[in-house]
Amino acid sequence: MTSGATIRLATLADAPALLAIYAPYVQNTAITFEYEVPSLEEFEDRMRHTMTRYPYLVAEADGTVLGYAYASSFHEREAYGWGAEVTIYVRQDQQRRGLGRALYSALERALTRQGVLSAYACIAYTKAEDIYLTNNSSVFHEHLGYRLVGRFRKCGYKFNRWYDMVWMEKQLGPHSVSPEPVRNFPEVADSFTI
Repeated sequence: MTSGATIRLATLADAPALLAIYAPYVQNTAITFEYEVPSLEEFEDRMRHTMTRYPYLVAEADGTVLGYAYASSFHEREAYGWGAEVTIYVRQDQQRRGLGRALYSALERALTRQGVLSAYACIAYTKAEDIYLTNNSSVFHEHLGYRLVGRFRKCGYKFNRWYDMVWMEKQLGPHSVSPEPVRNFPEVADSFTI
């Protein structure tokens, strides 16, 4: 990982720095299918909603936020409760330095502490890489033990081009006949060490 970087729980005070990391992905890539950069208020609302149930982590060095990762509901139906969708964004000038691996490792430990058994990643994918999208994200996830479980063809339209989307999954724990209930992350955050 980038020398001197640490990982910690995010706070709403991080929202401007996180939004600054996210904005170029919206404006210049098809990594996110969002067209417009959300307002700071909307971004804070999203963070607040996520943090009521799931972990939200940041990587920083010398007080500067370099990336973030969080989990969210895979699906709202109760039976899906043991799965979570994972998301990560690293500042574009900080990629390929181990931050993503470190963030995901901490995120997966936090999810396991909650009782989440499966992590799912929804990833933009392209048949032919271009200036807006490479398939580096799916390769990154594969290196971390995620496996491809589905592909939706031409389901996202951005920059006057059609893009695919893939789902990848990673099993975080054994799936028993009687799994323990999943707890909200704030209930276990005090006992979680990053």
